[in-house]
Amino acid sequence: MTEKRTAVIIGAGPAGLTAALELLRRTGIRPVVLEQDVQPGGISRTVNCNGNRLDIGGHRFFTKSGRVQDFWLKLFPLQCAPAKDDLLLGRALFEPKPGCAADPEKMDAVMLMRNRISRILFLQKFFDYPVRLSIATLRGLGFYRTFKIGLSYLKYSAFPVKPEKSLEDFFTNRFGRELYRTFFMDYTEKVWGVPCSGIKPEWGAQRVKGLSVWKAIQHALMSGLPGAKKRQVETSLIDRFMYPKLGPGQLWERAAEQVRELGGEVHYNSRVVRLECDGRRVASVSARDKASGSETSYKADFVFSSMPVRDLFAAFPREIVPEGARAAAAGLQYRDFITAGVLLKKLKLRNNTSIKTVDGIVPDSWIYIQENYVKMGRLQVFNNWSPYLVGPKGGVWLGAEYFCNEGDSFWNMADEEIARLAVSELEKMNIAASAEVLETAVVRSPKAYPAYFGTYDDFSRARSFTDGVENLYLVGRNGMHRYNNQDHSMLSAMTAVDNIIAGRTDKGKIWEVNTEQEYHESK
Repeated sequence: MTEKRTAVIIGAGPAGLTAALELLRRTGIRPVVLEQDVQPGGISRTVNCNGNRLDIGGHRFFTKSGRVQDFWLKLFPLQCAPAKDDLLLGRALFEPKPGCAADPEKMDAVMLMRNRISRILFLQKFFDYPVRLSIATLRGLGFYRTFKIGLSYLKYSAFPVKPEKSLEDFFTNRFGRELYRTFFMDYTEKVWGVPCSGIKPEWGAQRVKGLSVWKAIQHALMSGLPGAKKRQVETSLIDRFMYPKLGPGQLWERAAEQVRELGGEVHYNSRVVRLECDGRRVASVSARDKASGSETSYKADFVFSSMPVRDLFAAFPREIVPEGARAAAAGLQYRDFITAGVLLKKLKLRNNTSIKTVDGIVPDSWIYIQENYVKMGRLQVFNNWSPYLVGPKGGVWLGAEYFCNEGDSFWNMADEEIARLAVSELEKMNIAASAEVLETAVVRSPKAYPAYFGTYDDFSRARSFTDGVENLYLVGRNGMHRYNNQDHSMLSAMTAVDNIIAGRTDKGKIWEVNTEQEYHESK
């Protein structure tokens, strides 16, 4: 009997687990998934904090790819009966179906349909995110600032910055310099820790996509028209999204279970330390158990890597990697992320919108903190992502998000200090009172964001080397050093499996995922 071929998959995040399930469903190749954490999901994992579930960074399940959507719904069906808050509010964001089994009040493995509401907190006022041309926006900004924004937008529409060398240029050309300085500069510099003038424009192209003032105006006009198609809407402008009942990690936990059920392997606490090569191929991958320290070597016919490129290159035998490629990989930089979970009896901030909410809490899933007198970059209101993320104590469950560098003074602060800072900043912004705090938790996420500075300009050297390793496929956000959304990470894995099935050696199609304003769609 011919021995089954094996694919070693480094990382059990969206890219790695998608690759594993695609291989099991479409090929005879057996996947072995190696994950250094104790649970699957990567930065899409959900952390249980004393019964309250914390979604790291917030993960909307929205895609323009029918292929990705089918993958999600094959794991979790879309609700067709009301969730807890739907019942309380008498709303129906879902499509009711007779005899529907996907009832979130009766089962956990279900996708909820949620309203996407995000706002910017600036000057102690709320503004729509993305910024909309509305009376409320104009009133909040004031006549003088609005006039300056309009003039600046017209100026840079007529005379854009050329060539576009930085993220500052990217934002200026799409929004005008005044609007960029008002709503984008401070927040973006909180995220990256460096001036926008020092960041490559690719980050904006992949995250903001085709959004501009004109697109925002078009969306405002089109959203009221019947028959407007969701797939024609820029990703940053979507109005609704799907979300697993117990957070994104719940879906990836199910995916990992299914990998094992279908004959694959998933190993946790396994940190990849070495790749052995035979010519232009990876022959085996060695992983160290983080608990026992023991090492296991896995024979590899194929290797999918979603681990950080810098760490991947450190695992290669030094003598086979060209110095230019090694230096490019070694100099890649990352931004790290800390979430302070804060459970409160109630918020000081009240819902002053026309949107009905449970107990009158603000309707936002995210609040972008543009105030420059606090370090906090963004605030999640987990109740609005899913009411089932909130534990048995009830209350309002918040995630205060901070951007930092692993090893810096903020990262090295004790959990208790970070939690105290989060609570004090919530008080400073009049969002909550410290007397209402029930409990706190702190979750750290290293290498959450691949950075577009450091040696990023030389990344093509690193890619040229890995593309030349015949059976190695880089997938996912950190695997490709690209600020992908969750669905793009999945598409990169799907495309890599397509390559294997087709016998295609050129990896260009994998790198084409998330390079245009529109997603690559496939039915």
